Amino acid sequence: MTDATSRRPPDEAAVRRAVAAVWRIESAHVVATLTRMSGDFDLAEELAQEAFVEALEQWPRQGVPRNGGAWLTTTAKRRLIDTWRRRERLDERYRALARDLEQQADAPGYDPDRIDDDVLRLVFTACHPVLSREARVALTLRVVGGLTTEEIARAFVVPVATVQQRIVRAKKTLGAAHVPFAVPERDEFADRLGSVLGVLYLIFNEAHSASSGEELLRPELGREALRLARMVAELVPGEPEAHGLVALMEFTAARFPARVTADGAPVLLADQDRSRWDRSAIARGRAALARADATGRGRGAYGLQAAIAECHDVAASVDDTDWERIVLLYEALGRIAPSPVVELNRAVAVSMAEGPATALRMVDDLAASGALRATHLLPSVRGELLARLGRGDEARAEFLEAAARCGNLRERAVLERKAAEAVTA
Repeated sequence: MTDATSRRPPDEAAVRRAVAAVWRIESAHVVATLTRMSGDFDLAEELAQEAFVEALEQWPRQGVPRNGGAWLTTTAKRRLIDTWRRRERLDERYRALARDLEQQADAPGYDPDRIDDDVLRLVFTACHPVLSREARVALTLRVVGGLTTEEIARAFVVPVATVQQRIVRAKKTLGAAHVPFAVPERDEFADRLGSVLGVLYLIFNEAHSASSGEELLRPELGREALRLARMVAELVPGEPEAHGLVALMEFTAARFPARVTADGAPVLLADQDRSRWDRSAIARGRAALARADATGRGRGAYGLQAAIAECHDVAASVDDTDWERIVLLYEALGRIAPSPVVELNRAVAVSMAEGPATALRMVDDLAASGALRATHLLPSVRGELLARLGRGDEARAEFLEAAARCGNLRERAVLERKAAEAVTA
């Protein structure tokens, strides 16, 4: 009996989409499992990609397996065994596996500090201090987040070749330094915690607004980032930013059910059915933010962003939102973590609290500085402000410019629709 979902010849395009979907969801787990088995980060990713290629070849003929992730993992493991045979090291690996089994048998039954999660180990390995910050981020986004080099390059406004070089060099550095595949000891957390939180934040951002492709959301990626963030927060209960990040993710993920229509089209915040927001996620977010505050160390960048998200989540409507408080929170965020994106978001909040004219001056100052010139964010916001001021032709030009810069097809369609509406309005 076949393990495929159907005996009929499957549609090849549909199967390829299924392979891509399974890869997006499961690739980090496959790489993590292979890294634990082989002790070789670079080899693990290579074998996982070979399994992906084999799926592209076999699934159109044989059908999509019921458990695609297990199929990829099993295929990659077989390739690992073949690699060991070719290297004439199979006996040595068997002895190593036997030693591991003996050690597991002798190990204590419960260790409250032990984390048995291969993907979390993978994150900490990729965020080792032997790597530069840029390399840590690029490698983790590629291997754990499943982002392509093009998506990473677009997110950081750097050439694709630069991202590729960073990833290749990072793998070689980890191999040369013999970095262990493990969660570090508690006294080593400080060296990696900032990078780990930063990378999980970026992975969740990709889940919230996919930088390219046909779907606006990648909820499975968001769930994985949130799961890992919770685990990190449990490892460092006294770190307010770990809890702040969990709170931010919970508040943001709570709006996922209402962010797209049944066919995947984006729904703007003002048009969302707030009854569909996940109230349990909002409650968890408030609890996580309370844990961050309970440390008595003040709110950092993630905690302030979580507080902004909370303002949105507890409001009955856009008009009912406490925009003055959001402006103050963005001002505080701009002082401890200044960036053009923070200033742009502050301008949006100012437009709601004080009106579009004041906000437009802020956005024009940002544009004059050359900030965000490679992204669609600035012209998108500028188009909104111009439309509210009744300057339809100028708004249309900004929306079209934003659409031209936008890599996500769903978001681009919204911008093009706004361009058309700006003139008619």
